[in-house]
Parts: sequence; structure tokens; C-alpha cells
Amino acid sequence: MPSQLIGPIMADIPGQELTAEDREVLRHPLVGGVILFTRNYRDPVQLAALCKDLLALKSAPSAPRLLLAVDHEGGRVQRFRVGFTRVPAMATLGRLYLEDAPRACIEAQHWGATLGRELAGYGIDLSFAPVLDVDTGISQVIGDRAFSGDPQVVIALARALRAGLRSAGLASTGKHFPGHGNVVADSHLELPVDRRAMKLIEALDLVPFKALIDDGIESLMMAHVRYTALDATPASLSRKWIMSVLRRKLAFRGAIFCDDLSMNGAAVVGNMEERARLALHAGCDMLPVCNDRAACVALLDALKDVKSRRSSSQRLAALYRQETGST
Repeated sequence: MPSQLIGPIMADIPGQELTAEDREVLRHPLVGGVILFTRNYRDPVQLAALCKDLLALKSAPSAPRLLLAVDHEGGRVQRFRVGFTRVPAMATLGRLYLEDAPRACIEAQHWGATLGRELAGYGIDLSFAPVLDVDTGISQVIGDRAFSGDPQVVIALARALRAGLRSAGLASTGKHFPGHGNVVADSHLELPVDRRAMKLIEALDLVPFKALIDDGIESLMMAHVRYTALDATPASLSRKWIMSVLRRKLAFRGAIFCDDLSMNGAAVVGNMEERARLALHAGCDMLPVCNDRAACVALLDALKDVKSRRSSSQRLAALYRQETGST
């Protein structure tokens, strides 16, 4: 891996080309990644030019380049559409699985390979997928983004999708640990609270995560949800969830993404600096800060005493896109 360390902040940009301010922010040593949104996309030619510029920003031979990511799951969460294959919502694969399980797994692998190949062609490293949440019919913000309400179906289809992504050289990010499917509230808008007993969470929500962890999934994204059975702090900022459950009990060795720190589900713990410091202390390796440039700039200044961690850099380095030799 590069001799310099990968910064823990994942920033965004407002437009379709880089401005002077964008370049200054993204070259900051604490910025290790960029997440792209629909607003950053006009057409394939523009996206290719933008990604080329992003990948060249940190171009010193010993410096780690920026990690490029996008939420590109399919269905209603697909940031790039015109010029890209429309990927179906994952719940359609879950319904197919009930009729023809082998065919559904073949389809899931196909869509993973399609999604991965198209993103990799622009130099993008990560689609934040697959969704490992179990759909119980409670959470509308998850809903058809999940494969199924049966954790075993989630496991089978997530494994197939991950195989497709890997065939295109992309790592996977399972989300939203420890499971967002049993809360009504949308964590973009408020902090959801899950009051179930721990044994119920373990018997349902944790099942797909444990299976994919045992498979060696490369990264996970935390949920901005409070699970009262274990901690009053949202799981995304909770050392109990990250270090005690995820790292020790489940033996996860990959990279951990906080969910977007700008979301209201994280705001209950304090201002942006307080959220970021809590997330880093809890054990998150990378912290997305989206849709608030002023807050991101202020955070980079506030965290000037923070040093990038070698252990985090090693885990994040494993997420860089791999060349597969395919066209």
C-alpha cells in the first residue's frame, strides 16, 4: 500500500467539474475518499473526465489516491442512469428466489457484474452494496432495497451479488449494520430507535451480516439507529457495537464506514466535530460528510490534531478497485 496513510474523511463535491475549492478540500490529508451523487453526473463523457480529475488529485508516487464511491444499489438508489444499465430493485430478486432460487442467484450475480463493470470503467472503486438489511415491512426507507424478509434469502442473493462485483474488481460494502429493517423512522431525518431484545436482533438482523463476515466481505456501513438493548448511542457511533460486537464477537476484519455524518440520525450526539470524534473513537475507519461543504471544511480544521491510523489505512487500501483484465 502507499507509504502515506489514507485519511478518514469521505467528502463530496457540489457539481459536475472540480472547482478550485474542491481541489483544495480534497487534497487535505484527512480526506481519503469522495462519494459521488446524481448531481455530479451529466453523461458518460463528463463522468469519465470528472473521475480522471479526482483520481489525479493526489498524484505523488507515495501518496494514496482518493477512494471513489457511489450509492449505486439499483432500483430507487442508482445515482447514474442515462447511459447506464438500469439495475432492478433487489426485492425483485428476492421474489424471483421464491419461484426459482438458482435463477435468482444467477440474476443477482449478473447484476453485480453489470453494476461493477460499468462503475469500474470510470475508475470508481465502490458501490455501497449489497444491502444486508432484512425487510420486515416496517422500514419504508429500506423496503425494496432489501433482498427479502428471510435472512437466508438475503444471504444467498448477497453472496451472488458480491461474486458479480468481485468479478469486475470491486469490493463490497454490506449495510446497514446491525440492521435497519425493523424501525419506522428514516435516519436521514431523525434517529430511529429499535427497542427489541438483543436475542431477537441476533436471530434475525445479524444473520446475514455474520454470514457475509464469515465469507470475508471487505467492508460494512453502520446504521444511524439506536438499539436500546445494547447502547443508547446510535450504532454508527457506538464502541459497544463496533468494537465489542462487530470486531470481537463477529471477528470482522474489514473496513468500517460510518453512515453520512450529516444525517439527522447522527445529529443527536452533538455538532459535526463531536459526531466525527465519537465515530473515530468508536472504531469507524471512514466518515462520509455529505451535502454540507461548510461543515466539511470546518470539520477538517477542527480535526487538525487527528492523525490517520495505519490500521484503518490498511483496511481501506483493500477497497481500491482491482484490475481484472476484462473489457
